Amino acid sequence: MNAFGRGCVLSFLLLSGCAGAAPTGGQPKSVVPPPPSHEPAHPPQQLTAQKEPGATLEPTTLDEQTSGNVEETPEACPDEMLLVEGEYCTHIDNENSPDAAGNTAGSGAKDVEVVERECLKEWYAPQNKKRVCEEFSSAGRCTGKMIKKRFCIVRYAWPNKKGYKPEVMNRFHQAQVKCAAMSKRLCTESEWTFACEGPKMKPFPYGYERDAKKCHGDEEWDGPNMLKVAKRDQEELVRLYKGKPSGQPECKSDFGVYDLPGNTDEVVASETFEPGWRGKYDSVHTGGPWYKGVRNQCRPKIYTHDEGFYYYFLSFRCCADAGAKIVDPLTPKQKAQGWDMARVERTAGITVEEMKALLEKKKTDPGCGCTTTKCRTFCGTLLGDDFDAPKQEASKKDEPKKSTAPPKQQVKPKAKP
Repeated sequence: MNAFGRGCVLSFLLLSGCAGAAPTGGQPKSVVPPPPSHEPAHPPQQLTAQKEPGATLEPTTLDEQTSGNVEETPEACPDEMLLVEGEYCTHIDNENSPDAAGNTAGSGAKDVEVVERECLKEWYAPQNKKRVCEEFSSAGRCTGKMIKKRFCIVRYAWPNKKGYKPEVMNRFHQAQVKCAAMSKRLCTESEWTFACEGPKMKPFPYGYERDAKKCHGDEEWDGPNMLKVAKRDQEELVRLYKGKPSGQPECKSDFGVYDLPGNTDEVVASETFEPGWRGKYDSVHTGGPWYKGVRNQCRPKIYTHDEGFYYYFLSFRCCADAGAKIVDPLTPKQKAQGWDMARVERTAGITVEEMKALLEKKKTDPGCGCTTTKCRTFCGTLLGDDFDAPKQEASKKDEPKKSTAPPKQQVKPKAKP
């Protein structure tokens, strides 16, 4: 049995599946059990909108999400975010209308193949069972229709700091709570895609030819120990982590967003409401991780991982409604199913207010005072208290001073008689 096969056996023991090779679509099947399914169903109810940190929560209904929540000013997005605005290619059957902020939802999985372009050079990755296109023709044609997109997105993956390594190992709802603690929400499928491909519908944020040196990729598969990953074993996570610090200079989209494909894979909120396996989960993966044999394009998505999935190359980033005074952190599917943030918090195992307090504490204590694995997951320190921090280069004043005195003459030993 080869290394991939052994990994699958371990995966199976953890109530997960495996394709018998490196991860499908660049991502392995879930190696952790899904969230408990015994939670009682919740009837449609009021949705809780997240205000700025420190403010109280006020319930609002979907009908109350009106233009009164949108403030049309030149500062449509906070300083740490960028405004993404333009026309996005979606499926011809998309009947969604722009919301109060001028943002139109995509069609989910139907949008993946609506941009038609010719692949000039490709190869087959047997370990991933995917055809990897290395170069596309520059002309891409929208076979669907164009819709208006307008939203805010952070420049970098969480913790959204240039030079810091992307945080990994969060479940879907944990990532959602972290965004909510910053008065933001998880990005949707179409938002992530549009921020990546830009108005020219590029397959890669930097152009039409795949370059794993611009957006970090093509690392060799290194056979993770699934049992150790599931237990969040620090030594194993450190061994496996190949992420580059956020802000790769050439991995930048036309909107100014960094590190979208490659480096770490990212989780986004589903806009896929179709029946079948692609519409089953709220969790969608996009971009692909740092491994060889992964497409690392803007449009392709993976729909096979549930909300309980976490992994050593899976990160996330946050979005927000342009000009909104209040950002509703619930996902499109949660709104349709009548969720509120209390249910999200129960599933995540931490409340928004608790997360705010933890992130505030981290400003003065990088380890958040954690003594448990659960706390380290929330703090983002599973790989060490300072794993994500930039490496500090020694300043010149700290360097040992060079002597200006002439070198001492060496005294030759006398020859023995």
